[in-house]
Amino acid sequence: MDDLLTRLQERLRAGLPAEALITDRDVTASYAHDMASFCEAGTPAAVVLPRTVEEVQYVMRTATELRVPVVPQGARSGLSGAANASEGCIVLSLVRMDRILEINPVDRVAVVEPGVINAVLSRAVNEHGLYYPPDPSSWEMCTIGGNIGTASGGLCCVKYGVTTEYVLGLDVVLADGRLLTTGRRTAKGVAGYDLTRLFVGSEGSLGIVVKAVLSLRPQPPRQLALAAEFPSAAAACEAVCSIMERGHTPSLLELMDRTTVQAVNRLARMGLPDTTEALLLCAFDTPDPVADLAAVGELCTAAGATEVVPAEDAAESELLLQARRLSLTALETVKPATMIDDVCVPRTKLAAMLDGTAAIAAKYDLTIGVCAHAGDGNTHPVVCFDHADEDESRRARESFDEIMALGLELGGTITGEHGVGVLKKEWLARELGPVGLELQRGIKRTFDPLNLLNPGKLF
Repeated sequence: MDDLLTRLQERLRAGLPAEALITDRDVTASYAHDMASFCEAGTPAAVVLPRTVEEVQYVMRTATELRVPVVPQGARSGLSGAANASEGCIVLSLVRMDRILEINPVDRVAVVEPGVINAVLSRAVNEHGLYYPPDPSSWEMCTIGGNIGTASGGLCCVKYGVTTEYVLGLDVVLADGRLLTTGRRTAKGVAGYDLTRLFVGSEGSLGIVVKAVLSLRPQPPRQLALAAEFPSAAAACEAVCSIMERGHTPSLLELMDRTTVQAVNRLARMGLPDTTEALLLCAFDTPDPVADLAAVGELCTAAGATEVVPAEDAAESELLLQARRLSLTALETVKPATMIDDVCVPRTKLAAMLDGTAAIAAKYDLTIGVCAHAGDGNTHPVVCFDHADEDESRRARESFDEIMALGLELGGTITGEHGVGVLKKEWLARELGPVGLELQRGIKRTFDPLNLLNPGKLF
């Protein structure tokens, strides 16, 4: 192994700029894992931070020749262990490939490298009167490459969809170092199998994304929001179903349970109602958001809302939405560690999902706060625990698994936007079934016959 390590490092030094290669074990250790709990991580043999496609190709050719695994990484803000290092691997961190290569207002596309920060791209296209909708909660730090790897979502998914809908084409370095171009930059195109969508959500297991052509929208009007307080999660979920059934198209429809509201109040002293059992946030970016909010307010009242408070302007709306964006950060202050689940269920099953999660929290004597992209049924139960307490850690992991089992029982999926990684491998097999699993493993072998790309993830 020491001989292989020496040969690998020598080969990488021979073909890469000195500043692109890190071999100091104290430094490489800091690249070993993302933000997920309960996920094993190995020690990288080297970390490479390329700036060019050619450097990525050189790494993959070297890895193939020496049979060394490669783990691609972005900002490592993921929550499933998908970016965790394998023992003795090359960590390929793409954060220095961070150029916006083109913004075209006529074709409504942006061409970017994988290390571009989501928020940086969003602000850049805004200057052209355009809009890149996917906005994960970590948008100020997460990269487009990472978003593509896990098909990330965000607060606006209820109206605009997830990353998958905005990736038109990709340049991908394959396991053997060849460069593949998929997709298109035209508004339409159906030539051949849709390899672009195959790579989106593949968590770096099929190839290394080095360029992306992204679809853009015209920038919508500033959104206006309201907050509705409910005496129960079931009542809030009834309002969600009514809003969607009546054909409304909110740009945001988010839910926070009592545990989450109280955590946000403790952290930021925002004056949210501590007595609420569920807080629903709804926003519209339509030409007449005041009328849309009034109609939604009536539906919330009919569903049992005890108070409905529409924002008077964009600044007040942003204050309401900031409370939702602080949810995960606030729940992290409850206990030393958290496990953030990502179960998505049909909207009609949302109340059962929340009530079931509350029952699981009581069963395991744990604090589990839930925030949710309620409009698309994507719940984020956050299990709060002390990792130094062995028994509490065990209960946290068991409760996490029960929440995923509940989601599947309700006709849902184990992940709506965070991905599978290491954390949910066993559950992916349950969701796909034996035939689906066999076919997906076959696809993996076609693209990566030596199993060098992010091994041990997904399957």
